[in-house]
Amino acid sequence: MIEVENVHKSFGDNHVLKGISAKFKPGETSLIIGKSGAGKSVLLKCMVGLFGIDEGQITYSDRPIGEMDDDQKRDLRTEMGMLFQGNALFDSMTVEENVKFPLDMFTDKSEAEKLDRVNFCLSRVKLENVNDLLPSEISGGMQKRVGIARAIVLNPKYLFCDEPNSGLDPQTSMVIDDLIKEITNEYNITTVINTHDMNSVTSIGEYVLFLHNGHKNWEGDRTQIFETNSEEVTEFIFASEFLKQVRKQYKA
Repeated sequence: MIEVENVHKSFGDNHVLKGISAKFKPGETSLIIGKSGAGKSVLLKCMVGLFGIDEGQITYSDRPIGEMDDDQKRDLRTEMGMLFQGNALFDSMTVEENVKFPLDMFTDKSEAEKLDRVNFCLSRVKLENVNDLLPSEISGGMQKRVGIARAIVLNPKYLFCDEPNSGLDPQTSMVIDDLIKEITNEYNITTVINTHDMNSVTSIGEYVLFLHNGHKNWEGDRTQIFETNSEEVTEFIFASEFLKQVRKQYKA
């Protein structure tokens, strides 16, 4: 579990996070949503330790990240997987080399052990016979699945996804959502997803945190969000006519 308690973060005079508290549980897909500038990305970067916080505490399974020394932070990072918005695959590396990269960085496994793990992860995201291809030689959806394989190659306890469906068509987005949810449930991972995709909210949002102007405005699950009385959430979630109709049918 990851616990965020009364977290504040400012950049100069810009107070971005204003007392955010939330709990992200293992085996559950947790989504952080909100308008651009609401603080989603900053919160995610604070949680993974890229930004220090000004006030409050972020705890990983009763281990406050602010009290860790460098070695403890390094150990914690081996427990994290990260799926980046732009995939962040190395263009000059093959699919196999990209997925193996964290194993090269953080483990002393033999080459055979690394390759076994790489092949298992590629198989788990339904990618086979692509080991020797470059990222430019596969589709965007396949690249995203390679990113997921790399994110889980260290068998992480915590998985962070930054806009995982960015640039993907709706059908491929659904495949990625389902895959993330399956892996989260199967391996009991604490998964935190920063997203603008409302289809993700309504399909895999087991816990949804809505940020508005740096505050926690609402929290709940994908069914409760249809019943919210928050004007800010309603304006954000039901901006499209399609979702307005879905909400009407749900409340009928």
